[in-house]
Amino acid sequence: MTETLLFLVAGLVVIAASTVVGPRLGVASPLLLVAVGVGASFLPALGSVEIDPELILAGVLPPLLYSSAVSMPAMNFRREFGAISGLSVLLVVASSLLLGLFFSLVLPDLGFAWGVALGAIVSPTDAVATSIVKQTSVSRRVVAMLDGESLLNDATALVLLRTAIVATAASFSFWGALGTFAYSVVVAVVIGLVVGAVNLAARRRLTDPTVNTVISFAVPFLASVPAGAVGASGLVAAVVAGLVTGIRAPRELSPQSRLSDGQNWRTVELVLEGAVFLTMGLQIRSIVIAVEQDHAGLAPALLIAVGALVLTVLVRAAYVAPLLRVLSARARHAEAMRPRVADMHQRISTSEGTHESFTEMNRGRRTPSPRALDQFARRVTQGLADIEYFLAQPLGWRDGTAVVWAGMRGAVTVAAAQTLPDDTPQRPVLVLIAYAVAALSLLVQGGTIGPLLRRIAAPVDEEAAHRQTEAERRRLVVLLRDTAAAVPGGEVVRDTAAAAAAADLDDDARRARIDAAVRHTLAVLAAQRAALLDARDAGTVDAEVLAESLADLDASEIAIRLRGRVPHEPAGTRPGRRGRRGSPGRPVRDSKVTD
Repeated sequence: MTETLLFLVAGLVVIAASTVVGPRLGVASPLLLVAVGVGASFLPALGSVEIDPELILAGVLPPLLYSSAVSMPAMNFRREFGAISGLSVLLVVASSLLLGLFFSLVLPDLGFAWGVALGAIVSPTDAVATSIVKQTSVSRRVVAMLDGESLLNDATALVLLRTAIVATAASFSFWGALGTFAYSVVVAVVIGLVVGAVNLAARRRLTDPTVNTVISFAVPFLASVPAGAVGASGLVAAVVAGLVTGIRAPRELSPQSRLSDGQNWRTVELVLEGAVFLTMGLQIRSIVIAVEQDHAGLAPALLIAVGALVLTVLVRAAYVAPLLRVLSARARHAEAMRPRVADMHQRISTSEGTHESFTEMNRGRRTPSPRALDQFARRVTQGLADIEYFLAQPLGWRDGTAVVWAGMRGAVTVAAAQTLPDDTPQRPVLVLIAYAVAALSLLVQGGTIGPLLRRIAAPVDEEAAHRQTEAERRRLVVLLRDTAAAVPGGEVVRDTAAAAAAADLDDDARRARIDAAVRHTLAVLAAQRAALLDARDAGTVDAEVLAESLADLDASEIAIRLRGRVPHEPAGTRPGRRGRRGSPGRPVRDSKVTD
């Protein structure tokens, strides 16, 4: 027991040290942790470390993917969903099949089905590994694609792995496999949506941020465990629950709870990510020994791993190249549609214009209801914002290079390889190949992605970028100012100082005036937060600038609540949840935030 505790403490220290030392040495901390793990595996006490793969797949990945989904900008995920879904499904399937053919040719007596199983293991990129990319200067569109891909492609790979193992028993059915995949994803999405909604409904009634955060730690497992129990993808369920939480939490949870969540989940991410790479290094030596004992030959296995890694990069490049052409064609189509959408957006600034535009779009087939008009206005506003987003951030060959070279393998490959049945042909060799592909991917791609992106980076007009950011901030300042002016009771704040200092007011009256002013300020902050979230849902504001403004509002509210006597009522009961006009899709006419 004492030795186990010492190992845990040493692991935490090593993770913290690698996080600090790695950047100073110019080495990504995951690579440093793998190297430390390999070195530690030669210690007598650590020579036979074995990690249950289910601990990684069911215990580590769900919270990591959930946390990544919570923090992902929702509107960027929505905008890039077409590319993300292709990378997560089509590319994984194509890579698995081609790798399966490769493995069946280079490994005697393996067979195509087992080759596809190994191909499915090494095909998915890893959310933990792609954290290396975020430390570079890659564009935000590329980050959104890589994040979304690494969140969703695990389900495709694991379903393919199960299907390939079943196919080895000669009972394979293409339509049966397709149905299994559809069932796995659809059921997981439903479970994730339900868990995410129930999570927020329960937590918004809690006033203690610490208790709120403790419950949040259970959410990814409340989604993944039931999904796995009914044969669906637990990882997809955890991701969907995280997306629901990330989108709705600013409207549902108090700033104190969200601040506590953010701080504690960052710590959890650091520990779990570090543990994955550290244990990966610890297990490599034992896998090499198993291959030598099996007399399978170490050098051929490593050579096959190199070939597999090269093939994954080539297949990825072959897929990304036409994907960029498709995205470019979509951007050209959006540019052609821009004048029409902009004209329609200008016309919906009035109710009459909205009604007229709706009738024109629907050819007068039905009489619009107020709700239909609001939804139409939201779609127009959102559509124009999407067009501006795609035109402002076009994807070129540099971005394509980043998407290709950043597709690293990691924890999923390592854990999935160990789930191969004991009767798998040449199992030690297959596990070693998977480990070697993951390790080489981290070493070669992860070790060179930073210098590569710096070398091919396009010249950036920092002054223009700064002007654009400042313009975004000014638009939000106008939005927040106009929102504050629209909240009734502003005269209370102006009169409070004089009233509180008046000699003819007793303490109770003075306290009542101050409390009224504090409550008005909180109402203003709630209305401003709702206005920002409405702008987020419409896609009319930059995600990073929006995050800064929301953080400022949260800090102001937390400071007021810490100083004052205002009770900590649940966030869901505060005014402003639906927005200033009760319609999250309608553009804010008086602030020009959507112009």
